[in-house]
Order: sequence, then structure tokens, then C-alpha cells
Amino acid sequence: MRFLVITNGEYGDLNWYRDKSGNFDKIICVDGGTRRARELCIVPDWVVGDMDSISKGDRKFMEQAGVCFEVYPAEKDYTDTQLALELAEKQGSKEIVVWGGTGSRLDHNLSNIFSAASFLTRGINIVFESRDLMVYLMKDRLVLPGSPGDTVSLIALGAKAEGVYLQGFKYPLNGVTLEGKWQWAVSNVIMESNPVVTVNSGILAVLHYQTPLP
Repeated sequence: MRFLVITNGEYGDLNWYRDKSGNFDKIICVDGGTRRARELCIVPDWVVGDMDSISKGDRKFMEQAGVCFEVYPAEKDYTDTQLALELAEKQGSKEIVVWGGTGSRLDHNLSNIFSAASFLTRGINIVFESRDLMVYLMKDRLVLPGSPGDTVSLIALGAKAEGVYLQGFKYPLNGVTLEGKWQWAVSNVIMESNPVVTVNSGILAVLHYQTPLP
């Protein structure tokens, strides 16, 4: 099953998201992400979180629409996004797309990406989608849906990622090891459409900027 998680992060131009909401089996809103859902005319299956950022109007609308609420205390160990990811896993999802999962909050960005890596080890693929930046969590092989001129960075998650190969990039890699404690595979450039990233062991975050960076 393919799940969408709508968080309360940054979105930019909402028109980019409008035609994509029909591609999911189930949808989870994270607390104040309900505002984004309403702006996109989306009624989710669940709203998850401590309800500290949802407006009274949005909550009433979702309750009247019959949306299921998973309410947690404000003082908790996990973020609302982590709780939403856990719910998706519990409901049998094998692919999760996150909207609004990257933005100005560096702590949330790092938490989301590293938490997503743990799901990948359990066979659940997570992608963070936005108009300008896509973040893929990968092991084994990824055919990147990119275009020449796009910028791509690789970040090793964990101690190391071994046997990393790049095809179709300005700076190819041939079986290298990327260390988690010293990152150096940043700001590569796609030279051919749909380039390939391969890793023999470990997990990579592949950050794909869909327009050339200045």
C-alpha cells in the first residue's frame, strides 16, 4: 500500500501538489498539516499528533468529515511525523511519500531523514517530495528521475555506505566508501536523464534538487 503523510512544513507553490493526491491508498495528516490538506481539498484518513498546531476550524471540519484522530500527549518522545510514519507501517504501508517534511527547521529535517532510514531497513520505502527538492532513502539501486543540470548530493546515513557507484553524473563514483562522519559526495550534477545510484551496503539519502542551484 502507498501512503501519503502531509506534515505542517514548507510547501511553496501548492499547485505542484494538486494533481498528485489521487495516487495514494491512504492519507495521514500530521497535526497542523490539516491546513495544507484543506487548501489542497484533501480529506485524509487519519490526523495524528498532539494537536498543538491544528486550528479549531480545521479540527471541527475533519471531525465532521469522519476522519479518525490519533491523539498523543504534548510531552512525548517522538515527533508527530514519526508517529505518522509508525501508523503507516502499522497499517501495512510499503511505500510512504511525505509532503512538507523538509524546510527551515533543521532539527526536524534531520529527525525525519534519519528516522526514515530505520523504516527502509524494514522494507518500507520513504520519499520526501516537494517542488524543488526530492529526498530518496535508498539501499541497493536507485534510478533517479532527473534531468541534465539538476544537482544531486549523497549523504551516508549511519557509519558508512560501501560500494557506491554513480552513472550519468558529472563526477562518477566507482565503488567508493562514503563515511557518515565526513561527507564528501555533495553537489554533483546530472549529465544524462535518469542516472543511476548504486550502493552495495549501507543506506544513502539522495537529495535531488530539480532545478540547477545558483
